[in-house]
Amino acid sequence: MGPLSEPKAWLQTGKDIGMYQACIFDLDGTLCDTVESIAYCANRALRELGMREASFADYKIFVGDGVDMLVHRLCAFGGDTGEVHFAELKEKYVEYFREGCMYRVKPYPNMRETLEQLKRQGAMLGVISNKPHANTQEVIRRIFGEELFDWVQGQTEELPRKPDPAGALYTAEKLGVSPENCLYIGDTGTDMRTGTAAGMYTVGVLWGFRDREELEQTGACAIIKGPEELSAVYESAQDLK
Repeated sequence: MGPLSEPKAWLQTGKDIGMYQACIFDLDGTLCDTVESIAYCANRALRELGMREASFADYKIFVGDGVDMLVHRLCAFGGDTGEVHFAELKEKYVEYFREGCMYRVKPYPNMRETLEQLKRQGAMLGVISNKPHANTQEVIRRIFGEELFDWVQGQTEELPRKPDPAGALYTAEKLGVSPENCLYIGDTGTDMRTGTAAGMYTVGVLWGFRDREELEQTGACAIIKGPEELSAVYESAQDLK
């Protein structure tokens, strides 16, 4: 595990210690549109095994809970109820994703500008993803560079996957910020449950893979339609502290 670079020590800049100090982001469907990369690699594996391929719309429902859950869902989708092909499908997907995790990946519009604005507002920035750790770091490095985020964390054997809050809490620790002083931003019910369990202020986003109803039902404190709204949410959340 580890960051793109060592986390910077939190320096007080006139803020009260009780105010929000960090924004922790999900990756897939929140920072970047990654569905084509996942679909491309998974469908390649399915095709080789003679299994039914899924659409982009299907993958927007299947993703978000880690590789194992993705493969479980693909087996069910393809009619392999006994999961006879689970191990082979997972092995092929992981192999293809190792080289194809950047396939047509792109940041959402106004995302970089939003992140830069949050930094100007004094926020530490972190990432916690159910995507494998090496792939998570590669996507962040190639899309956003090495300086924008203070800590980047993907799925490892040491940390249980979301919605377990362990990864979010670990990221807050590495940022040097208490969980209650963090905003957690994501696009799925899994993310809202993660942020809530970690004791963070959860922000659901509507440009990703799920809809408003799911976000509302799973505990979103705020819901936004575009990245450019996040700066105002960060500021207004301070009034709730």
